[in-house]
Amino acid sequence: MAPRANWKGFLRLSLVTCPVALYPATSDSEKISFNQINKNTGHRIKYMKVDADTGEEVASEDITKGYKVDTDTYIEVSKDELENIALESTRTIDIDEFVPKSDIDPRYLIRPYYLVPDGKVGHDAFAVIRETIRSMDKVAIGRVVLTNREHIISLEPLDKGLMGTLLRYPYEVRSEKEYFDEIQDVKVTKDMLDLAKHIVNQKAADFDPEKFEDHYEEALTELINAKRSGKTITAKARPRGENVVDLMDALKKSIASEAPPSKGKKPRKAAAGQKEMLLPIEGKKPAAKKAAKPERATGRRKAG
Repeated sequence: MAPRANWKGFLRLSLVTCPVALYPATSDSEKISFNQINKNTGHRIKYMKVDADTGEEVASEDITKGYKVDTDTYIEVSKDELENIALESTRTIDIDEFVPKSDIDPRYLIRPYYLVPDGKVGHDAFAVIRETIRSMDKVAIGRVVLTNREHIISLEPLDKGLMGTLLRYPYEVRSEKEYFDEIQDVKVTKDMLDLAKHIVNQKAADFDPEKFEDHYEEALTELINAKRSGKTITAKARPRGENVVDLMDALKKSIASEAPPSKGKKPRKAAAGQKEMLLPIEGKKPAAKKAAKPERATGRRKAG
């Protein structure tokens, strides 16, 4: 099933406008998730919205938003009042400026989205805006409203579409000074730096996300499969850090212990999702293409 758009509206560069849709570029749906259950009954835990003072359950139509002024005082704000202050960016991404990508501090980056033409019309205008950004070798900066909040969004060409990245406001980024001020000024000798650089060169590689493996997700899969098979679960030994007595000696030992990365080895891909590694639910047959490896068949019984 194709993902639903998080936002639909218009992309505008001066007088050039086209309808667009914004889709999330990432997903956590393939990760293993847990429900909270009552360990005495095995039933799922259900949460209710209750009045903090009376303890009585409150119906959804009786719930409104409130800004806390002090301990017992809230300023109520209705849905209509929030809609009345709706900004133009609720329906339009206006490109305000173009900046070099290198100017954007990584701390301001939040999450990526895909921006595509919405419908059959507007592809020409979309292409004009996309290629203009590409030819200028810069990033477009605009504004968009998501979940009732206005966000700054950067736009850059990605293949035939645009990648939008939500950016934080300055007040959301903490100053590094309160964390870094107490770091001691240490003089690193040339010999130490040369040894450390040698270690870096031994570990040098091209960035390839296909090599990344989610080891915790794999451990969760092993745990769930072991429990479903009735196996005894034992704690794994945890590695212990060694005290560094001589930094120069530690650097030399590191060089001796580090082997160049193997270029021929390809790790197991987890792109299809860790859920495929779970044992099949009892009574269900694994899919035909997974018949040779039943332990990787899709299926997972939810708690409760």
